[in-house]
Amino acid sequence: MQPSRQRGFTLIELMVAVAIVAILSAVALPAYNSYVQRSRVPPALDALSSYQVRMEQRFQDTGSFANNGNCAVQLPTNIANFTITCAVNGTNGYTATATGSGSMSGYTYTVNQAGTRATTAHPKGTNATCWSTKGTVCDT
Repeated sequence: MQPSRQRGFTLIELMVAVAIVAILSAVALPAYNSYVQRSRVPPALDALSSYQVRMEQRFQDTGSFANNGNCAVQLPTNIANFTITCAVNGTNGYTATATGSGSMSGYTYTVNQAGTRATTAHPKGTNATCWSTKGTVCDT
C-alpha cells in the first residue's frame, strides 16, 4: 500500500504569495490614485474652454465682456469637483477660474480674454503658460 500524498500549499508558500501581492499593490495603488485624481480635471478644463468661446462670441456681438459689472455669459454649473467663477477686468477683459472642491481642493485653473491658460494652484506646482494635470509640466 502506498502512502497517501497530501496536496495543497505550505504556509511558507502562502506567505510568499501574500508578500508579493502586498508589494505589487504598494507600488500600484499610489499610481492608480494619481491617475484617478488627474482624470477629474478635464471636465473643468472643458468647461473653461467652452466658457471662453462663449465670452468671445459675446464680445463679437456687443463689444464687451461685461454686463452691469459682471461677466456677461452665464457660468457653467454642475461641474463635478470644481466651481467655475468669472471676474471682469474693465469692459475688455475677464478671468474665468475653475477652483477645485472636495477631493480636488488645491487645484485651480484660469483662462482670460487673451486666451492665456494657467495652472495657478496644483499640489505638484503651478504653470503660468498652460493647463496641466501633472503640475509644472504642460500636457501635450
